[in-house]
Amino acid sequence: MKKTVSLVLCFLLILTSFAAVVFADSPEKQTASENKGKVVVLATGGTIAGVGEEGKTAGYKPGSLTAEELLAAVPELADVAEIEAIQVCNVNSDDITAEVWLTLANTINKMAKDPDVKGFVITHGTDTMEETAFFLNLTVKTDKPVVLTGSMRPSTSISADGPMNLYEAVCLAASKEAVGKGVLTVFSDRIYAARSVTKTSTYNVMAISAGETGAIGIIRDGAVYLYESPMKKHTAESEFDVSGLTTLPKVSVLYFCVDADPELLRFAAEHADGLVIAGAGAGEFSEKWINIINKLSIPVVISSRIDDGVITKDNLLCGNTVAADNLSPQKAAILLRLALTGDTDQERLEELFSTY
Repeated sequence: MKKTVSLVLCFLLILTSFAAVVFADSPEKQTASENKGKVVVLATGGTIAGVGEEGKTAGYKPGSLTAEELLAAVPELADVAEIEAIQVCNVNSDDITAEVWLTLANTINKMAKDPDVKGFVITHGTDTMEETAFFLNLTVKTDKPVVLTGSMRPSTSISADGPMNLYEAVCLAASKEAVGKGVLTVFSDRIYAARSVTKTSTYNVMAISAGETGAIGIIRDGAVYLYESPMKKHTAESEFDVSGLTTLPKVSVLYFCVDADPELLRFAAEHADGLVIAGAGAGEFSEKWINIINKLSIPVVISSRIDDGVITKDNLLCGNTVAADNLSPQKAAILLRLALTGDTDQERLEELFSTY
């Protein structure tokens, strides 16, 4: 009997020890948990940081909350990555400048060298988010994810969309799936490439879209599902270096409509380094505009005021102009500004607009 009891106790001791080994955190698991990696959140203001009358969606002040206050509203971020917050500025995105762009690009390029940093999130107003995204797509020099997000409703509104968008942006920035995909934008569960992302509504929480090219992926419950990859050159493959710049060349965008004053062209040409024309249809405009554009000596790029479609060289009405491909006027202006930081003639501009 004593021998049996001893054997049973011995067996229980072995079983307990085995269970302790199986259920205890292994060194590998502990390391993975403690080293989730860092996501740097660069806050610039916008509606996502807006504050107004409780419950209302209009009449708020953008850029009222700090980066730390934004992050505090989403405690679940701690389960995704270690977060470092940097307040770059705190403005309505209509007040974003080239100097802010350069600060963002240079900050990302510097911090991306840190092996602990997995990716970057930029909180931004939706009005010019697409422009900042495209600029960074051409100027950051890392394969690490760079993700922009924002919101259509201020933090004080009913069903504010900022917290979910911020959470999903951090999930994407921390994911291996987003590595090498260029600058991305996350909005309302959808992932968009920087080159095609655009704003399509003044109020809808799904105001961020990508026209006829569409989303390249989705996010559900923090999981990233990417189905497409951007084909145009971007980020680490881009040739544009802004490390030594303090500002960018000036480019004006002129919108053509019936009876548009051709004198606007003369004035803009005297005060800019280059022009982008938001033409009608496939980049067209009146005979009066043609006569003046033919005489201009600064670079002129032809885009369209139409949301979708492409401008080809065969569409051009003036021989001294360059087709914007399918870039919107505001994105064509960004590429032209960067192109003008180097030596460019018309042939070189045509090559750049074909490449990017």
